[in-house]
Amino acid sequence: MKKGILTFVLLSFIIPLQALAQLQSPAEFLGYELGEQWTPHYKVMNYFRHVADESAMVTLSEYGKTNEGRELVYAVVTSVQNQTNIEEIRLNNLKLTGLEEGEPTENQKAIVWLSYNVHGNETSSSEAALNTIYKLVTENSDWLQNSVVIMDPMVNPDGRDRYVNWFKSVVGEEINVHPESREHSEPWPGGRTNHYYFDLNRDWAWQTQVESQQRIAVYNQWMPHVHVDFHEQGVNSPYYFAPAAEPFHLAITDWQRDFQTMIGKNHTKYFDEENWLYFTREVFDLFYPSYGDTWPTFNGAIGMTYEQAGHSSAGLGVITAEGDTLTLNDRLTHHSTTGLSTVEITAQNHERVIEEFSNYFSNTIENGDGEYKTFVVKKSSNPDKVTGLLQYLDKQEIEFGMATESSRTEGYDYATGETGRVNIEEGDYVISTYQPKGTLVRVLFEPKPELVDSLTYDITAWEMHYAFGVDGYAIPGQVEAGPVASTSEDDLTRVIDKPYAYLAKWNSLDDLKFLAQILKKGVKARYAQEGFVLNEEEYAPGTLIITRNGNEHLGDEFDTIVKDEAGLLNRVLTPVATGFVDSGKDFGSSGVRYIETPKVALLSGSGTSSNTVGHIWNYFDQQIDYPVSLINVDDVSSVDWDDYHVLILPSVYGSAFGDSEMDTITSWVRSGGTLIAVDGANNMLAGKDGFDLGRKESEEAEEDEDPEDKLVKYGEASRERAKYMNAGSIFETTMDNTHPLAFGYGEEYMSLKLGSTAFAYLDNGWNVGVAKEEAHRSGFVGSEAKKDLENTLSFGVQNMGRGQVVYMIDNPLFRGFWHNGKLLFGNAVFFVGN
Repeated sequence: MKKGILTFVLLSFIIPLQALAQLQSPAEFLGYELGEQWTPHYKVMNYFRHVADESAMVTLSEYGKTNEGRELVYAVVTSVQNQTNIEEIRLNNLKLTGLEEGEPTENQKAIVWLSYNVHGNETSSSEAALNTIYKLVTENSDWLQNSVVIMDPMVNPDGRDRYVNWFKSVVGEEINVHPESREHSEPWPGGRTNHYYFDLNRDWAWQTQVESQQRIAVYNQWMPHVHVDFHEQGVNSPYYFAPAAEPFHLAITDWQRDFQTMIGKNHTKYFDEENWLYFTREVFDLFYPSYGDTWPTFNGAIGMTYEQAGHSSAGLGVITAEGDTLTLNDRLTHHSTTGLSTVEITAQNHERVIEEFSNYFSNTIENGDGEYKTFVVKKSSNPDKVTGLLQYLDKQEIEFGMATESSRTEGYDYATGETGRVNIEEGDYVISTYQPKGTLVRVLFEPKPELVDSLTYDITAWEMHYAFGVDGYAIPGQVEAGPVASTSEDDLTRVIDKPYAYLAKWNSLDDLKFLAQILKKGVKARYAQEGFVLNEEEYAPGTLIITRNGNEHLGDEFDTIVKDEAGLLNRVLTPVATGFVDSGKDFGSSGVRYIETPKVALLSGSGTSSNTVGHIWNYFDQQIDYPVSLINVDDVSSVDWDDYHVLILPSVYGSAFGDSEMDTITSWVRSGGTLIAVDGANNMLAGKDGFDLGRKESEEAEEDEDPEDKLVKYGEASRERAKYMNAGSIFETTMDNTHPLAFGYGEEYMSLKLGSTAFAYLDNGWNVGVAKEEAHRSGFVGSEAKKDLENTLSFGVQNMGRGQVVYMIDNPLFRGFWHNGKLLFGNAVFFVGN
């Protein structure tokens, strides 16, 4: 027996040593010391493959590809013995969460996930990843007996290579450390974002981007206990690590707070020894659920952000405000230190970490979470929008069912914003917090997330009923539910050979996708400006009318195209034999508008918001699959605008858009073009000649204003400013749904309102969407900002000559997750102006 134990102990040392015999350090493999130059994506991948090939402690897996075709990989780093049982360890962990059935064995390890370079131009962390994996397997393998470390060395390869390739093109033989030199001034759009200029660190919960979708699928297969997201901040900032700043979301447990502090204190041991400056409990809060620290936190992990001074302005070296030179080696060393320290303290406390993780899920399954334990989605809601929500929940591995019986109970009604008696019908959809992902359910669905501190720097409302546009309730108790029953619909309501026209409803993004596809294939379509009745069926304004007349050029392909595209998108077509309606406007009436296939342009380039440009570009390219031309601001005066029907103007900064460009665009609009101004673009148009948009005048100060009100303490300045802030909250918007911009919507629409700039109602235009008094529904908005935003414009349309200007004060495409607003944008493109 003793001989067997001795043999095992010897082998446990011999196998790793043999496995490491051919392992090279990053410097040996790359041919340069880390910190001397940037390591591009392909070399980072090559080194991780090398480590996996040469060390039995490492496996490497590809989990996807970016939009530009770059590999996305993760490494699993643990002891050789753990690697031989890694699937058992993984499944045991999932059994602790309740996401996998069965009782776990005793083979349980603490799991740490390290995510690097989610922001492409915060480049030091991928360099740190190279150093960290080498040190883990060569110097710190004892930690790996009780832990499994998962490393994603580059979350955003497209953005990172964009930055690295640019930097290499502008730097000389020697770097220039003076901050005013060009290598410290990254050009538009910058490397922070992915291919479509989306901030992937705001996409963890929404998963609108391929990188996020593929990463989350793997994350859910592991469900780590600790997750670190490595970042960079301004060059003059000391290092930041946990514990995080307030506000913490109230769903965060005491243990999650406590272990953050334990981890932070472990870091201080190393930072104090080196006399490195750092700060904690400031700036970086844990409230908005779509960060790389909060989303893992709401999935049971200890989620943390680490911030190193640097960013794109640091280059390979830069002189700071204090006269020191910050180098890439400094940056990667700090990140390596905190990464290794995180593994160390987690391994040392592995039993407690695993126990608390298990308790987190068992408590949620047994007791639910939050004030409201159950969330109901009415079966009478728009079926396309319900389907979109359920598909989203399924990807998050959130369980849902259907109410097995009708009942009446107390609850919060999302439609009215009031609490009272509500009716739950058999067949309504039910999402309970009594499940493994119950805390995430609470966070996504609670009507009014509670802030313990108003000083947060991101949006404060995101509720899923509002985001997807469905009706329902929040219920304090449980609702009996069974499995979801499948439903099916016929492709066509009736069969008519060679119908006079096909009719299609218009109230969801899928309807917009259908229109986009048939227009691309040369089909000519119309829409009803007013509701009508035909064959005793009622049709709403916006109904698509696809007549055979005008499509003769397609021959028999006309029916094939329309039916095939409808089938691909599960659209129900109604073929009709006549254009003579029972009531309303006949199909040849001027009240049935022809949809001219629009050629669409989007202003982009230096001076525009790359995020807003990206949100719009992605909408056309990935969501509705319709062409859009991105045109640089510098080229506005040289473009033949007669070729375009629609121009989308994103947020524009500074003097990028001058008088000459403005005159060119105004002339084009007057000649029949449609200009869509989104978000900050409206600030530029307000007060300009010819544009009816103007700022709302502030209420005059009371004559008896107390002079004491001006005596604000210096230390309270931030809280004083908060009175005028709206980082992002939900407002009830009253819609004029007789206008084409609002076709497909009811009389109320829940809008995500960003910022506190208030615009007055249009004097000479259509105020299609407005925020009236008491319109605020959810999220934090300062007391003064709340008053200013009452009785203001959210969406409007102004005639200008033969053209039109669409004012979208609220951006329905923001971050791609406000799905209920996407048809609104389609209306602006395809209906307004036709």
